[in-house]
Amino acid sequence: MILPPRQWGLLMKGPYPDQDMAGIRLLVVDDHRMVAQGLELGLSRESDIEVVGVAGAAETAISMTAELQPDVVLMDYHLGDANGAAVAAAMRAASSALKIVFLSADESDEALLAAVEAGACGYLLKSEPIHQIAASVRRAHEGEILLSPATLVALMARQRQRNREKVERDRATAQITAREREVLSLMSEGLDNKTIAQDMHISLTTVRWYVQNILEKLESHSKLEAVARAGELGLLER
Repeated sequence: MILPPRQWGLLMKGPYPDQDMAGIRLLVVDDHRMVAQGLELGLSRESDIEVVGVAGAAETAISMTAELQPDVVLMDYHLGDANGAAVAAAMRAASSALKIVFLSADESDEALLAAVEAGACGYLLKSEPIHQIAASVRRAHEGEILLSPATLVALMARQRQRNREKVERDRATAQITAREREVLSLMSEGLDNKTIAQDMHISLTTVRWYVQNILEKLESHSKLEAVARAGELGLLER
């Protein structure tokens, strides 16, 4: 009989496992049943790893963490009913010594940063072979951080750069008027001032005034530079 995801917790090895049993007590959390079963099967073959439970949903995973007190949780970052970072926070509240390793197909900086902020000690890709995943579980259990300092520094630098770019985009969007965006759009098509004036049914003097405002607001020295800057800031998107 195939159990629905919320009942995968029934696949635990007894409600009150022997706390003295040797080995790393591991909880696997993934809402894709075949993936979860593959991880359980592969990692159970490791002599020093005991898969004490498999959960397919956030609520089940949190309750199993409190009941089974695993040493390490290997969890998909994107669960069907919750975000991995939020689940990790709830798990750590139930077991402060818990080590959490995310296993995901999401390679984005946003997911990695959220995982770090949630207190995870590792973030692995699902393309990793099972022996590498097992090695990472062991390292997490020993208290290692599975992200190099260089990776974290680069991640934070990229995040700061994105934040700066967002501030600039917001500032430019607030400053550039709707009419100026029309002029920018026509400038991006390579039209000269006279043609822009004809298309917008305004005077050439007005177009020149708009262009000058655009150059000042985008801190540009030419129409070409202004168009390039507008493209970077997303001002040409419709």
